[in-house]
Amino acid sequence: MAVEVLPATGRFDDFATFMVPRKPGGGGCVCMSYRDSRLDMPARIEYMHTECSTQPGPGVLAYRDGDVAGWCSVAPKSTYRRLMNSRTIPHVDEDRDPWSIVCFVVRGGFRKRGLMHDLLDGAVEHASASGAALVEGYPVDTAGERVDVISGYVGTVELFEKHGFSRVLATDAHSGGQVRWLMRRELNV
Repeated sequence: MAVEVLPATGRFDDFATFMVPRKPGGGGCVCMSYRDSRLDMPARIEYMHTECSTQPGPGVLAYRDGDVAGWCSVAPKSTYRRLMNSRTIPHVDEDRDPWSIVCFVVRGGFRKRGLMHDLLDGAVEHASASGAALVEGYPVDTAGERVDVISGYVGTVELFEKHGFSRVLATDAHSGGQVRWLMRRELNV
């Protein structure tokens, strides 16, 4: 089964197939938790529609045999309002604007097939192609234990380590009761 990871730019309809609530008034983050969660749902959808029409876009989509299978939010850290104002995830270098990987979503029916690995590789490739010199993530340290799907949306330390990221520091943020780490990978631009 072929997996392809592509920037979300120009692919809002694919993003919307599983990230936008189907019912009017339906809940969901529409990947806005770190961007601007103050917006109501129609404004969140419009925001992401606009982001998907501009470069570098808000993230990447994974396709398995042509079907939209997953999403990873990756963009310059400065574009994530909540992350820039975070009291639990620190800024390590005030003079740098790393690209941040903040969430993963794998559609039901595509889980347990390694798509988070593909999404992480695709996110790093997209950041690098867009000129990023540094990528960071804030995954949960599971200490080798399974983590529930809701808590695992940030990825795991083990996943990031397998893809060349290094632990920088433990943050004050938690997911599923477990500590989240700030992890980084320098890119050769």
